[in-house]
Amino acid sequence: MNINEFLIKRYRLSQEESIVFLQEHEVLINGHKASQRETLTKEDGLMIDGALLREEQIFSYYAYYKPRGIECTLNPKIENNLVDILPFKEKVYPIGRLDKESEGLLILTNDGRLYKDIALADNFKEKEYEVKVDALLTEETIQKLQEGIVIKGRKTRAAFVQATGPQSFRIVLTQGINRQIRRMCYKLGYEVTALKRIRIAAVQLDNLTAGGFRVLSKEEIF
Repeated sequence: MNINEFLIKRYRLSQEESIVFLQEHEVLINGHKASQRETLTKEDGLMIDGALLREEQIFSYYAYYKPRGIECTLNPKIENNLVDILPFKEKVYPIGRLDKESEGLLILTNDGRLYKDIALADNFKEKEYEVKVDALLTEETIQKLQEGIVIKGRKTRAAFVQATGPQSFRIVLTQGINRQIRRMCYKLGYEVTALKRIRIAAVQLDNLTAGGFRVLSKEEIF
């Protein structure tokens, strides 16, 4: 909602009265003076005439390279979990799970909005992977991966797939079925020997090495 709507509901004002209220009172959103019809979100801090109505929520956003052999969980009871190796003081959550034997990009954040934006399959956010398999690839294999494979009773979405070597390829998915790439390859007679995620939407793994991280830029936070 905008600040006028908030004032109207909180103080039972008319539209005209809310405009006058903004002119005659000190209304600060995240420390700056609010303007007419300025958007007010649940995360914004709000102060009126020196009284703090709510604090601004500060979110953290990281790109993190999950090493192979680490379980993608924050449950401390599970061996080799993320909690044991993450270097962050604040509590952040992974977006985009990777199984224990896979490695690569995770987005870590405490922003639930971003989590939903990426995690929901209906939003068609791209996730790109580098994959190595145990046998020679064929044109037919690449085509079938592109068209989709029936796993867990449903056909996977069409995907971009490009061979990068005799036994390796890149694939871009827009859904997140559990162990999807491994299951797709298994259905075609292959075993995945290495799997690394290199991109989630606009966020690239870039030159991060296993266990490394960087703070996301504003342009990357969709």
